[in-house]
Amino acid sequence: MHEWFFLPLFPLFLVYLISGVAETNRSPFDVAEGESEIVAGFHVDYSGMGFAVFFLAEYANMILISALTVIMFLGGWHAPLEIAPLTWIPGIFWFFGKLAAVAFLFLWFRATFPRYRYDQIMRLGWKVFIPVTLVWITVIGVAKFFTPIGHWFG
Repeated sequence: MHEWFFLPLFPLFLVYLISGVAETNRSPFDVAEGESEIVAGFHVDYSGMGFAVFFLAEYANMILISALTVIMFLGGWHAPLEIAPLTWIPGIFWFFGKLAAVAFLFLWFRATFPRYRYDQIMRLGWKVFIPVTLVWITVIGVAKFFTPIGHWFG
């Protein structure tokens, strides 16, 4: 049986997903662009193909982070359950279906949340994400030491 690691590592999954949105410079973490304050941020100096390459790279980065999320937390190319009708579907379809769902989350975040200020992003990283990550890694380590929880711990 193939486990989805986002269940036992749910806090780390959330930290990774939100950090992935921030790393791809997508709204609400697009401090470098600031489209409401200036015309198009640093993109103002580019036109034509240069502008297209920047946006192609932005979406390629979003797809890469989505693919890594699928591989690390959502079971990769495996079906959610190992029952007969689901196992008949080839793994590539599962992978791209999950990738599309995570990419949709990126687009949904962009359309839903307001832009954060730089100090709010730094506070989120230093006062929330780093402590949650350290505590959860410690919890998983202690759980591994004392009890074999699931086959991926044993």
